[in-house]
Amino acid sequence: MTTAADSQPLAAPGLPRRDRVVIWTGIVAISALAWVYMARMPMGAGASGSAGMAGMIMPAAHRGSAADLWLTFWMWAVMMVAMMLPTASPMLLTYARIARSRDAGAAATRRVWSFATGYLAAWTLFSVGATALQYGLQRAGIIDDALRTTPLAGALILIAAGIYQLTPLKNACLRKCRSPLGFFMTEWREGASGALLMGLKHGASCVGCCWMLMVLLFVAGAMNLAWVAAITIFVLLEKVAPFGRAIAAIAGILLLASGIAVVAVG
Repeated sequence: MTTAADSQPLAAPGLPRRDRVVIWTGIVAISALAWVYMARMPMGAGASGSAGMAGMIMPAAHRGSAADLWLTFWMWAVMMVAMMLPTASPMLLTYARIARSRDAGAAATRRVWSFATGYLAAWTLFSVGATALQYGLQRAGIIDDALRTTPLAGALILIAAGIYQLTPLKNACLRKCRSPLGFFMTEWREGASGALLMGLKHGASCVGCCWMLMVLLFVAGAMNLAWVAAITIFVLLEKVAPFGRAIAAIAGILLLASGIAVVAVG
């Protein structure tokens, strides 16, 4: 018979050093491979790449061929791994500690990768939407072959992102991302399939929190590595900094003001 105590995670002890090393090594290795792939990614259609991607060819989703759409989707999927897996490290480590406290076997810690798979699956679904958005923007001539918007479109994206940063939905999703223990107390599921489901649910909250920040990639060029890295660092600060919610709100005001300024000057 399942009791209330069984349905929720117990207080999590410290994670053994070996487990921490294995998890951190996996996060760093997977993220690094994704960043290296982005820096060297060969594309089959489009024009020369943007800053930070010397010699690269941009994916031309607007051509509409299966190959071009696949390359565009793959670009976004890899980018999401590079950007978002590091920001999920606090949640992954918290899951590993709780799982270890409920099951002394090493298999409990290995289930962290089931959680990570579910988390990245949510961002892979987002990549489908990003591919469709890029297709529409390129077809409309709103972004160029470096995946950078026109000034007016960029300003409107800045305004939209700024407004979203200040919405209750953004705050609700960010709160879930910033509270690993709170998430597990309400969403805990046992086993590898439970870890996968929890990862998917957490990934959905993370998409809800950060999707508009990902759209900001088009403002300075979606494959400008310096811009990608800057947004990655900002997302990490939102999630783990002591005043992450205040950072998100201040950023919203700055984005809104920047967009309005660009419109006024233009």
